[in-house]
Amino acid sequence: MEQLLHYVWRHKMFPLGTLQTTDGREVEVIDAGLHNRNAGPDFFNAKVRIGGTLWVGNVEIHMKSSDWYHHGHDHDPKYNNVVLHVVSVADTEVLTQDGNYLPQVEVEVPGHIQEHYEELLHCDKYPPCYKIIPELTPLMVHSWMAALQTERLEQKTEAICQRVEQTRGSWEDAYFMTLARNYGFSINGDTFEQWARNIAPSAVGKHRDDLFQIEAIFMGQAGLLELDSIPQRYQAAALNEGYFTKLRNEYLYLQHKFQMSPINHELWHFLRLRPQNFPHIRISQLANLYYERRASLSALIECETAEELRQLLSTHVTPYWETHYVFGSESPKSSKRMSKASVDLLIINTAIPMLFAVGRHRQKEELCDRAFDMLEQMKAEKNHIITMWQECGLPVKTAGDSQALIQLKKEYCDRKDCLRCRFGYEYLRGEWRVESGRRFET
Repeated sequence: MEQLLHYVWRHKMFPLGTLQTTDGREVEVIDAGLHNRNAGPDFFNAKVRIGGTLWVGNVEIHMKSSDWYHHGHDHDPKYNNVVLHVVSVADTEVLTQDGNYLPQVEVEVPGHIQEHYEELLHCDKYPPCYKIIPELTPLMVHSWMAALQTERLEQKTEAICQRVEQTRGSWEDAYFMTLARNYGFSINGDTFEQWARNIAPSAVGKHRDDLFQIEAIFMGQAGLLELDSIPQRYQAAALNEGYFTKLRNEYLYLQHKFQMSPINHELWHFLRLRPQNFPHIRISQLANLYYERRASLSALIECETAEELRQLLSTHVTPYWETHYVFGSESPKSSKRMSKASVDLLIINTAIPMLFAVGRHRQKEELCDRAFDMLEQMKAEKNHIITMWQECGLPVKTAGDSQALIQLKKEYCDRKDCLRCRFGYEYLRGEWRVESGRRFET
């Protein structure tokens, strides 16, 4: 329950004006300090007046005073700048590493906060704060959603920057990896990213004017030109058609020329996957996109609206795949053009985060602002997460809203991290009303 004590201290939810140290000195909390989530004292740069003297320094929080010794702080010089030890129970005096006795103050978690926190942790409905959603002010909801939206873009930016490091500083290659990952639409996302990392840009770049060679490299590096990758019942037909053999022979030549190695075809998932999402279809679409110069970072940055991004990223398969989903198995003819819903997901999860990341990297605020504007231009995503929040009473109109709520569920609700959530804060305070006569808190 130490985490809850941190929360009470951070938000000053204790009775003001009644705090005293264990030796009787009055304590006034001017600034609770900056919460530290890493190693070291719990709060940095706090301002507290103890017995009339103003102290500026760090604050450490424990359930019991003796935890100071259990955690080894008495031997750690990083804790010499602690000016106040906040505890639930003061069961012993504490000394810093440099030999100074530390002032201590006992703080109780208010009963209603404790009760509401337990409700959040053990509620059998999801999300546990559903009771207060209709009572939240539009301003409060908007500010928290805006923060969540930024947090989600920053999280995706971090993943993009990691890909930039993996590609030795190539933002172009990092963009292709990000695009490929999201072509996997979660089920094959990891495999698509591994495949994209295995594509040799120098090799493909020398043949980018030849769609057949691009497709040969793409399919070959995916391991899909191995005969074993084709279901046995289709192998004979695939060989008789000739296209598989032609692609494979071209790949074997290019593989030898550029010393390429394919990934294991067994990494691809087909179970519970719609045929239009099969790796062969997505890779053929990517080959077309690459061939038409629409998978480049410069082309992305030139787009100023969401509609321009849709036109950029809309693509279709090469001719063979208009009548196939896998090698050797014919299907009714279709261009298999990527659906608008799928393109919009690519924009939300790839193009917009990439714009934001590049803007941060190049210190161009206009690109970051454009990313936010595009999220507001697009309709909200439709999935079970968004439906859940709508049923709770939250308005969800734009992709910015839906991205914020996906972030809220994944990073807060799923982790039971209600103490960092602004909805959770309102719930803990208890200043909310539930209609139907169930309860009223003040």
